[in-house]
Amino acid sequence: QVQLVESGGSSVHPGGSLTLSCAASGSIITVVSMAWYRQAPGKARELVADTWSRGATTYADSVKGRFTISRDDAKNTVYLQMNNLEPEDTATYHCNVDAVVEPGYENIYWGQGTQVTVSS
Repeated sequence: QVQLVESGGSSVHPGGSLTLSCAASGSIITVVSMAWYRQAPGKARELVADTWSRGATTYADSVKGRFTISRDDAKNTVYLQMNNLEPEDTATYHCNVDAVVEPGYENIYWGQGTQVTVSS
């Protein structure tokens, strides 16, 4: 199995910055992709950003230019640098990892979430 440990969530003022991290551990052969999703109260979970094994990344339109996703393959860790935070970024942020854990078996794993609150 794969365990995901997230950290970095906090409360900040608008315009502030935070860096989230998510470390994956367990019987991982290959990480296919790593991503951050978020879910605000009363709203559906949405993709914030993802990064693939060959370096490709995608971002939600609402965070382009403000957030940066990166990964450390040696540590199986993904980061989300969030700058110029807005109240609309308030949500629970969940790490998502797509990994091969044994030959021919690929699965998706979710972290429990870390809370980001942006308010004045």
